Amino acid sequence: MSVYNFSATDIRGQELSLETFKDKVILIVNTASKCGFTPQFKGLETLYEELKDDGLVVLGFPCNQFGSQDPGSDGDIEEFCQLNYGVSFPMFSKVDVNGADTHPLFKYLKKEAKGLLGSEAIKWNFTKFLVNREGDVVARFGSAETPESIAKKVKKHL
Repeated sequence: MSVYNFSATDIRGQELSLETFKDKVILIVNTASKCGFTPQFKGLETLYEELKDDGLVVLGFPCNQFGSQDPGSDGDIEEFCQLNYGVSFPMFSKVDVNGADTHPLFKYLKKEAKGLLGSEAIKWNFTKFLVNREGDVVARFGSAETPESIAKKVKKHL
């Protein structure tokens, strides 16, 4: 089992297999447009731009479960990300990352890389999961860990 066994709907409504990103290092992030951590979009875009030719892809998954901080439609979210942060990495349709309707990908990610004190629950927006080229989850980073602060760990897998 790996992340390649999962698919998700992209922000434009197309089903996309994560196998599309096989042999890449993947940084999967649950995002939000109206959060104190929203400026991390800039750092995620910078990391993506700097390292995409080396094999990094960032995947953004909007989530409205934390303080209702991403209430807009997928179209609204896409426009916000592009206009305000120039996001060019793949964005997906809004998902749940906790609870009964958790997207299967996030069930898998949380099981593979537990959080603080072994908790599987995602605590807030901008939790990041790092996946190596083989599709294995190798790290989990909390919301306060910025793209800049994890860049060395990401580069280690490229």
